[in-house]
Amino acid sequence: MVHPPVGIRSLAVSFPRVIRRNDYYIEKYPELVTQAEQKSLAKMFSLVGDIPSNEFELEMMPYLSDPFRGTVERRVLSPGESSLTLEYRAAKDALDAAKLSTDDVDILLVASFLPEQIGFGNAAFLARELGLQCGAWNLDATCASTPVSLQTACALVQAGGYRNALVVISCTYSRFFDEDDTLSWFFSDGAGAFVVSSLKPNQGILGTKTINTSILCDQFFFKLMEDEQGKQRLRMHVTKGINKAISETAASLLHTCCEGAISAAGITLEEIDFFIFNTASAWFASFCTRVLGIDPERTINVYPLYANIGPALTVGNLYHAAQLGKIHENDLVLIYAFGAASSASASVIRWGDVVLGPVPVNETDSTVKNSETGSIIPC
Repeated sequence: MVHPPVGIRSLAVSFPRVIRRNDYYIEKYPELVTQAEQKSLAKMFSLVGDIPSNEFELEMMPYLSDPFRGTVERRVLSPGESSLTLEYRAAKDALDAAKLSTDDVDILLVASFLPEQIGFGNAAFLARELGLQCGAWNLDATCASTPVSLQTACALVQAGGYRNALVVISCTYSRFFDEDDTLSWFFSDGAGAFVVSSLKPNQGILGTKTINTSILCDQFFFKLMEDEQGKQRLRMHVTKGINKAISETAASLLHTCCEGAISAAGITLEEIDFFIFNTASAWFASFCTRVLGIDPERTINVYPLYANIGPALTVGNLYHAAQLGKIHENDLVLIYAFGAASSASASVIRWGDVVLGPVPVNETDSTVKNSETGSIIPC
């Protein structure tokens, strides 16, 4: 069956105003930094044995002497900011870039990790802020939410029931960690949005492969706790065996999804012009290029700018790759992401004439790190 060409028409990102660098923690929590090897972040990312036992641990090795595990900057919500404010800004910028009004949006898909309130997703709340009249659906695939949402939106538009789908992704990890928890050094906040519409012939989504990640179901969990003011707050926790679980499954998930998407698209790995990975650690892009045997120049790593922003990482990497001119119209792009207790997913798309939203606040003089050489590429 031949599907009409459907894919990303515009793309935008949004980040909090506060940029928190390593010096902040060194000055405020010197004892924590000194004792980092006994704290939660170090326990999350350390060798299972005495020597690397797989590609993931091999790429992690150079970062083990760094108490921040390669993290450089984080974006953190400031007073008055929330997942909804980030989502609203990204959504508006994506619509403006596509030259669409709210009346042109036929469906809103929102993946918030996590929503602002317990029990309800952000979709209807964001629709209210945007003034949308269309349906508003919540979608959750944890850190794989971007490719899963892209697949869903493309399928809806290809089926003919919708013309323009607005997809919004956010992650606000800072709400779920105390600042003096070393795990908070690794996580960050951000959002992205894109419009999915009809494109030129042969452009858009060409093939996908998604599998579940039930093997990682028990590695992350949330607890409802009371803070010092007696307010109930969700706090995120990780198990002691998380590093072993991720390092032993990451390569298999990557191979299965990427090879499946490439096969579904009817192409070969060598034909892919550029790769987008959810770079949830400083070394994940290098890990992926090693496992797939591809040139590191064919991908990008925004981790030095944003740390781990969960599902929003994929949108951030896409945005900066396009902004830097690494992706051009009609290039073949492979997008891969995986999330614990959800899915691993890959999509092959032929890039269209994608219009970008404005460069985010505080981003004008920022930099993106080349995953192979460690050099800095100006944005």
